[in-house]
Amino acid sequence: MEIPILIEPVKGNGYRASGGEPFAFAVEGATREEALQKLRDLIQDRMAAGAEVVSLDVPPGPHPWSSFAGMLRDDPMLDAWKQAMAEYRRKMDEDPDVP
Repeated sequence: MEIPILIEPVKGNGYRASGGEPFAFAVEGATREEALQKLRDLIQDRMAAGAEVVSLDVPPGPHPWSSFAGMLRDDPMLDAWKQAMAEYRRKMDEDPDVP
């Protein structure tokens, strides 16, 4: 298992190694390697005590707008609306003052 770890120097005190959830631990050591080993040991101790790291696949729910899809399909105003949009677009394309 590989997890991202932040290693940073601690002024006058060596290095700090820390991880994010679910391994939100932080340890300090005189050297970079010592800090990493302390963090590794801490995580291994938790795992030896019965902790597990598992993946959970959560399928996505329906799109929040899916209930609106196709709602104008049989609307008698749809064709008129599309025609008005096309006409407006054509006018804007022909207008030299419109950027």
